[in-house]
Amino acid sequence: MPDSSKAPSSVPVGVDTTRASIARVYDAFLGGKDNYEVDREVLRGVQAAAPQAQDLAWSNRNFLIRSCRFLAGQAGITQYLDCGSGLPTAENTHQVVQRIQPDAKVLYIDNDPVVLAHGRALLEENENTLFVSADIFEPEEVLSHPEVRNFLDFSQPIAVMQAGTLHHYIGSEGAQIMQGYVDAVVPGSYTVISHFFDPETPEHTEVAQKMEDKFIHSPMGSGRFRTRKELMEFFPGQELVAPGLVLCDDWWPDGPRLKPLNQVEECIVGAVGRKL
Repeated sequence: MPDSSKAPSSVPVGVDTTRASIARVYDAFLGGKDNYEVDREVLRGVQAAAPQAQDLAWSNRNFLIRSCRFLAGQAGITQYLDCGSGLPTAENTHQVVQRIQPDAKVLYIDNDPVVLAHGRALLEENENTLFVSADIFEPEEVLSHPEVRNFLDFSQPIAVMQAGTLHHYIGSEGAQIMQGYVDAVVPGSYTVISHFFDPETPEHTEVAQKMEDKFIHSPMGSGRFRTRKELMEFFPGQELVAPGLVLCDDWWPDGPRLKPLNQVEECIVGAVGRKL
């Protein structure tokens, strides 16, 4: 029986509570309350294959925060195109970067009805934060959107964020999608990608494949674990910022590691690329 205490108090127009949503499933993985029973079903299914599955979401979230601090602080980037914004949680992109660069502009892109409802509230937070409804896997749709073109200055560097999104594109054109975004921005722009990872070792590949099977055959229907070779193709015409494509938890961690990573944490990687 669904746990009504954890479900949102109202259902936004157009939301199908019988089908899992990527944004709501991610919210469930982070222990949030903006999800329904069908979303928690995905979480439980993946946990059956890997009990520590929620660590995928936390590794991804913490990588996003650290990469945003780098971009705003070290790289001095003041424009962000955040693809697949997801549901509000602690330390969203605009909160991190605007703490360092108060005038930074952050444009969120998503087309999930629940996210749209929260996005309308986000619009009121400050004039340098905007939400646009579009399909992040259709770069032409995003990049030709009038609000996108008016809000961001494409003659200046932009950080394109794809944190925890591309593994939900299960086709073979992921590299072409990223090529579309990279072609649209000027040299000196950055790309941030985090993605489910198949380490291609017997022990870890088995765990990755089990989680992938649960994700893809769940009510959500997506969640690819790609190899290093596949993921490097998502950075066309770019150089990777050190330390390159590594486990999310190994990308400039905040302090020394006092306990080893578990198998799940070794199945999600991230990198930041700079357009040459």
